[in-house]
Amino acid sequence: MYIYPDNLKSKAVLWLWQLRDIGIIGIGCLTSVFALAQLGIMLPIVITALYAFLTIRFEDTSILDFIKYSCAYFISKQQMYDWRYTEK
Repeated sequence: MYIYPDNLKSKAVLWLWQLRDIGIIGIGCLTSVFALAQLGIMLPIVITALYAFLTIRFEDTSILDFIKYSCAYFISKQQMYDWRYTEK
């Protein structure tokens, strides 16, 4: 089921994910199945499932976006204000 965006500038959404996320999840699932079948490793499946959960979109926001915004606010793009009284 393809859902058209409300405005034409927003990104296309398929079910609960953007189309880019669907592609990444699909490639991750394919790689995970091969890793499990050939090497017996479960880690790629866990990473793919975690990414799929974090990129679920509700009202144009995902959990991954919230984590990125909060890391940017608290860690990488903090702003420091120096409040001083200056006489005029």
